[in-house]
Amino acid sequence: MPSASTKADATLASADTRLAPGAPGHRRMSLALFAAGLAAFALLYSTQALLPAISAEFGATASAASWTVSAATGALALCVLPLSALSERFGRRAMMTGSLAVAVGVALLVPFAPNLEVLIALRAVQGAALAGLPASAMAYLAEEVRPRALIGAIGLFVAGNSIGGMSGRIVTGWVAQLWGWRAGLAAVGVTSLLCALAFRALLPKARHFTPGTLDPRALAGTVRAHLADPLLLRLYGIGALFMTVFGAVYTVIGYRLAEAPFSLPPGVVGSVFLVYLVGTASSAAAGRLVGRMGRRGALYLAVSTTAAGLLLSLGESLAAVLAGLVLITAGFFAGHAVASSSVSRTAKTGRAQASALYQSAYYLGSSAGGTLGAVAFHAGGWGGTVGIGLVAVAGVVSITLYGTHSARVAARRPLPVTA
Repeated sequence: MPSASTKADATLASADTRLAPGAPGHRRMSLALFAAGLAAFALLYSTQALLPAISAEFGATASAASWTVSAATGALALCVLPLSALSERFGRRAMMTGSLAVAVGVALLVPFAPNLEVLIALRAVQGAALAGLPASAMAYLAEEVRPRALIGAIGLFVAGNSIGGMSGRIVTGWVAQLWGWRAGLAAVGVTSLLCALAFRALLPKARHFTPGTLDPRALAGTVRAHLADPLLLRLYGIGALFMTVFGAVYTVIGYRLAEAPFSLPPGVVGSVFLVYLVGTASSAAAGRLVGRMGRRGALYLAVSTTAAGLLLSLGESLAAVLAGLVLITAGFFAGHAVASSSVSRTAKTGRAQASALYQSAYYLGSSAGGTLGAVAFHAGGWGGTVGIGLVAVAGVVSITLYGTHSARVAARRPLPVTA
């Protein structure tokens, strides 16, 4: 016979109008945010697989061409907080729709850039536009999805990111091999337009959003409170360092595979990004990992997998490089899904700002990783890029160990005596 507490839990669950698997609208919401994540990552990293071709056309070094990626991610990092504040006033759905619309519009102009400087400037505008999507999406999910289903929902959104990153690079690689890198960017723009239209048609209206004010002092107070939270600070650092690894590896890998001894053509280099499918699986499985191992256990597994991939990629055979990329991708996406979902669960107020700060740190890590990875590659080859990645991995381990130590100390601390 069910206990009174079990009956109470069931009553609360039935009264909760937020979305859960099987509920009306949940599938549409999942598909809509999957499409949004796909478009965002396809656009954000659309030039990454084309960097050797861009370098060749404009006579640019790897580090100079890498700014077509770093400018986009850096602009996103700078703009995500103010745009998340606008989402508190005008709504998550409106902000996500506007962000995708502007980013897709710029994407249709990017193929006509006359020189590298204009291309970098357009990419910066595109990144700034996309800044309204990730934090708003995380806040939308935190408000519209039941807590027990949140990690799975965010994992699916991150999976859309991985599919977008993969498909964008594959499409640009093969189209560029046939018709040039400009045609490759145009193809990504058209594909992202279709995704944006699907997103707008499918996403349910928000039922639990309460408009806030645009008071700068209130926003500053919310940001200060989040930055004073030790757990949130650790999660921001973890996200930034994971993305430093990922940005460094995937900005440079095209150059490594295009050079001897591999000398792969652009289409084949783009197809290497099929390993993103591993990221899709690992991010979607993040919820199960946390359930079995806890948050810190899942992070230890993710960072160990990433480190093993970096070391394996130092091999001189194509099989070793590809196996290393598989491990790096699996570890990165699992770690990102765990950290980003933990931010949404930790923040009790100002969730959009909490997610925005995470996204700022995350994309600053991407920008720094892309630039540092390219500079290291120019100075020391692939080993230099791996060195940057291993330093970032050591940072994740240090932060996670510190978090584990802090939790143990707090657990041993005596409870205050109350009257």
